[in-house]
Amino acid sequence: MPSGEAAAVIGKSVQIRGEVRGSEDLQVEGQVDGTIALTESRLTVGAHARVQANLSARDVIVLGHVTGEIRATGRVELRAGSTVSGDIHAGRLSIEENAVYCGKVELTSSAGANAAASAGGERAATASHATATPATPTVALGAH
Repeated sequence: MPSGEAAAVIGKSVQIRGEVRGSEDLQVEGQVDGTIALTESRLTVGAHARVQANLSARDVIVLGHVTGEIRATGRVELRAGSTVSGDIHAGRLSIEENAVYCGKVELTSSAGANAAASAGGERAATASHATATPATPTVALGAH
């Protein structure tokens, strides 16, 4: 997306069931059930959003609640206060303090190879702070 261009927004009172596709950045503040696919764009799940969908985007930033698989060719960020239940497949992963995550993590190289890293097994945790990149393939999450 060209710099200075605002992201499209799904407002707080909007509920969508089905498939959302696009080629521009998207911010979800409402409720989405189904699939969101933004191949070359950034998806932001707002703090009050409720998303029950499989997500696919270049970058995914979660501040709200997501149930479903997340696939990102770039970075996934789980911000403080977010709750995610589902597997994550991404090039990079960042989990802030007070983010809650339950699922498997598979980190891939920038070339898209699937064998770069794997957290191995299901985990349920509240992150104190964890960042994982292909250079550091192990993600350690501590429950508090």
